[in-house]
Amino acid sequence: MPYANPFLIKTLTAVALSASLAFAGSAAAQELPDTMTWSSYDVGSAGYAEASAIADAFGREYGTRVRIQPSGSAIGRLQPLLSGRADYAFLATETFFAAEGIHDFSTRRWGPQDLRAVAGRPSSFGIFTAADANIETLEDLKGVRFAYVAGNPSINVKCDAFLAFAGLSRDDVEAIMFPTYASTMSSLARGEADASCTTTTPSHVYELAESPRGIRWLEVPKENEEGWKRLREVAPFFQPYTETVGAGISKENPVDILAYRYPVLTVRADMDEDAVYNYIKALDETYDMYKDATAVMHRWDLKEAGTPAIDVPFHAGAIRYLEEKGIWTEEHQAWNDQRTARLNALLDAWPEALAAAENKSDEEFAQIWEKHRTQALESVK
Repeated sequence: MPYANPFLIKTLTAVALSASLAFAGSAAAQELPDTMTWSSYDVGSAGYAEASAIADAFGREYGTRVRIQPSGSAIGRLQPLLSGRADYAFLATETFFAAEGIHDFSTRRWGPQDLRAVAGRPSSFGIFTAADANIETLEDLKGVRFAYVAGNPSINVKCDAFLAFAGLSRDDVEAIMFPTYASTMSSLARGEADASCTTTTPSHVYELAESPRGIRWLEVPKENEEGWKRLREVAPFFQPYTETVGAGISKENPVDILAYRYPVLTVRADMDEDAVYNYIKALDETYDMYKDATAVMHRWDLKEAGTPAIDVPFHAGAIRYLEEKGIWTEEHQAWNDQRTARLNALLDAWPEALAAAENKSDEEFAQIWEKHRTQALESVK
């Protein structure tokens, strides 16, 4: 999960707080609420910095006062949204996990959550290798030392999706679990692994690029339809992306990898359509006020941030505005319909799994839910 400049965070936080105290302008002009609460990643994260910049723009343009509620855990970010204590949430891949009823959300207390996306800026993600490991394609990963992060499904699921593209699984590599994200990403420079996956700009990948081993990013060919089909069975929120920024990457040396969305601006499915419409309209109309707040905030342009693929279906209010702007296409609607069918199948399967697991242990329930989940997904292929 990417982190922003500490000085920028401090500045944006102060600005957002001042905006929340100074009620200027007319919220009614844009039909936004007078006050809103958003949840996000911790203070210090890119998600918090970006939410703060957008909150500042809303405050200055419409007088809307925004309280940002940060949390370091997936459940801590989602719980306020699901309980109605937060109106919007700036989330990461836990959006997908919650909708799928997996990882933290596979317990009886949770299950699949009916969520919708408003928008989400692209954030690239790729498999990187040590240049001296002579790994040139995804297929070459078979049998190599692959670094995973213990207890971090957000990273590991993405790595598994890359392997699936090549017709491989975790069983086909020498999977090595490292205790922290930092130790995983730096393991290649230490000579303890030969490949892993992450975004293109963490300090660890720059260190590898400057080390004697060097760095290589593995291409994900856009035209490989079978590979993309396998990949999206693991992670349907990925899309092709040509990255020009990162360790060993430039405009002169681009790489075709993947994009997911972070942050994913998320709401409950039952959020009022007009409220979401007004929100995304405000997000669009204040774009020039926040687009330079960080190096990547220009990617909130709705031509990028308002299109599939993304972790969950788009909300109807967002789609209405995107249609008016000429951004939403028939292909986008087809993707949204398919993604909605997948989510609905999981929502229907959950009560059946609960009933089948009555008086069963948690371990038995996990097996029962996995069986029902697999059957639900097979039904919508």
